[in-house]
Amino acid sequence: MAAEIQPANPALTNRLAREKSPYLLQHAHNPVDWYTWGEEAFAKARRENKPIFLSIGYSTCHWCHVMAHESFENEETAAIMNREFVNIKVDREERPDVDRVYMTFVQATTGGGGWPMSVWLTPDLKPFVGGTYFPPVDRYGQPGFTKVLERIAAAWKQGHEKIAGQGSKIVEALRESQNAQPEAAAKIDSQLFQTAYEQLSRGFDDKEGGFGTAPKFPRPVALNFLTRFYARTVGQAHRLPGQSDTASADHGKHALEMDLVTLRKMAAGGMHDHLGGGFHRYSVDRYWHVPHFEKMLYDQAQLASAYLDAFQITRDPQYADVARDILDYVARDMTSKNGGFFSAEDADSLFEHGKPEHGEGAFYVWTEKQVDAALGGDSSAFKFHYGVQPHGNTPEGSDPQDEFRGKNILIERHTIAETAKHFKKSEDEARQSLARSRERLLSIRNKRPRPHLDDKIIAAWNGLMISAYARSAQILDEPRYLERATRAAKFLRSNLYDEKSKLLFRNYRESRSNVEGFADDYAFVIQGALDLYEASFEIEWLKFAIELQETQDRLFFDEKAGGYFSTSGKDKSVVLRMKDDNDSAEPAASSIAALNLLRLAQFRDDKKLDERARKTIDAFAPTLSHFASAMPQMLVAVDYSLSKPSQIIIAGKIDNDATKALLAEVRRHFLPKKILILADGGEGQKFFSEKNEAIPAMSPIDGKSAAYVCENFTCKAPVTDPKALGNLLSVP
Repeated sequence: MAAEIQPANPALTNRLAREKSPYLLQHAHNPVDWYTWGEEAFAKARRENKPIFLSIGYSTCHWCHVMAHESFENEETAAIMNREFVNIKVDREERPDVDRVYMTFVQATTGGGGWPMSVWLTPDLKPFVGGTYFPPVDRYGQPGFTKVLERIAAAWKQGHEKIAGQGSKIVEALRESQNAQPEAAAKIDSQLFQTAYEQLSRGFDDKEGGFGTAPKFPRPVALNFLTRFYARTVGQAHRLPGQSDTASADHGKHALEMDLVTLRKMAAGGMHDHLGGGFHRYSVDRYWHVPHFEKMLYDQAQLASAYLDAFQITRDPQYADVARDILDYVARDMTSKNGGFFSAEDADSLFEHGKPEHGEGAFYVWTEKQVDAALGGDSSAFKFHYGVQPHGNTPEGSDPQDEFRGKNILIERHTIAETAKHFKKSEDEARQSLARSRERLLSIRNKRPRPHLDDKIIAAWNGLMISAYARSAQILDEPRYLERATRAAKFLRSNLYDEKSKLLFRNYRESRSNVEGFADDYAFVIQGALDLYEASFEIEWLKFAIELQETQDRLFFDEKAGGYFSTSGKDKSVVLRMKDDNDSAEPAASSIAALNLLRLAQFRDDKKLDERARKTIDAFAPTLSHFASAMPQMLVAVDYSLSKPSQIIIAGKIDNDATKALLAEVRRHFLPKKILILADGGEGQKFFSEKNEAIPAMSPIDGKSAAYVCENFTCKAPVTDPKALGNLLSVP
């Protein structure tokens, strides 16, 4: 279990001690009189006419820990907070709806945002001052936190009516920007793909991969678009209007190169945990070398899928190896005994058991002496391969806190071939030597104090991870991954879904929270269920997806303008009802929902679902026309909507070797615009037959399992030979 950073004064206890959120529990022993987001706090603020100080963060957030230690554990600072404000703590992962509203305000008024987020509100929840981390005293060009508190308290006493009026105007302005009508001129067409490709290409680092300079984030949504753009322009020979075949194909090949370079560089970098697997949150430098060390479940899920796509396209085993590395890390370190997936591991940890000193990356970094002592004769090859230096290997300028002096962050400095050549070994010998060394160092590292584990199980992030495991079961032909996906889906359905009300809930820790699911919870879990159907052909998962889609449409769909609101609007304490219009660390709910609807429309031969998908896409036409690469995941849905998706129906029993061979052939190809159905004569085929009269006739040919490749369920002649099926799937 993770070594927790001990509270400064465990004798002090506030009402957060009653909560289940790991983040709120981290603040349960602060001298601050914290409240949770709810009517008890709001009523106190109204009754005493005090402003609210709202602090939002999450349990694995490094700067949240810093501000907590510097300010919230300080009794003098807490005295000012308790005297002048009603203080509310929110876990952004538990309440993304609250976080989203006030982050929009902070970004609009300061030009930036992040966590910890610090916002001052009127008693009726209107924001009037906001920021992120505040140091305890003036530094980093920022005023000290106590100074800010005292200034705001004085301003409130002198003119709270004026401040309240300003807060109302700010909220109204934000509401108007959210409700702005789409421009009639904005339209959805294939030119958007070219525009987004050009925008990403301009920001691409052709030496180190990724987009922009430091800090560098993995952005799987952008990689998803690039592989689809490649398939559109090269793999399936679709041409963009006004372009020659050569120009179109060249852009497609370059898009794939951007994807592959980024994936290779990230995998070699220090952002990749070479011993334990998985990826850290982001790199502070352009070389992917020095990470911010926290590990988030949503990154693991999306990156595993991106590496699987690269493997399908190239058949290069290095991409499959990285996907397995991520999936095996999640199975080992981020999976509950009941099958659900935990949220995150912290960047910080204790340096030694039983001592309070802690630091970022303490669990992960190595001195040269430690490596030598652990590996003996194998250390030279390991140090050469992973860039271990006597005085540490952190690049200049990427360690402003001087935390990694003398320490090494493992990074693949040389390829296996280079290491083998340097030490006059065969590549197999070098590979085996490095594997032994990694295993030895991992066993030593596992004895160190582990980083804090946030063991909340969040519906949305579990949906993403179910997708990754379900897709890996198909592409890598690994039954153990299908078992992981199925266990997690069963856990969600049993513990975070209410059969009676048809409602999904946001998260689970010890028991289900009372926070109802948001649009992204529904969208990501639906996607996971669809991927799980295509991996297992258990019809219950398709039925579950349909059931969840009906609830998502009822609670979140904007019938007037299209697209999905993030919230249902039931909670009146959330002062803005918003739609995410950016695919960032996590994709926007509407982007995933649009593709879910298009896939479901194919599965159910349902034009209404197709229309809803197109209305969702159209709602974001202004965003896409202004800055196409802001929503690369939405462009994945646009690509599907502007193409003729194929339906591939395999007729035969799932345990039949001939059926398995046909399925393996389908899964060998990168086919992002297809649905896959098993017609086995059982319950599944009957379910599809209810809506589609073509399905009942699809059966084996002369007793042999057969594949039907169709468009709009108009099918080519069925084939029984995997090679013949491969030829059909390769034709544009």
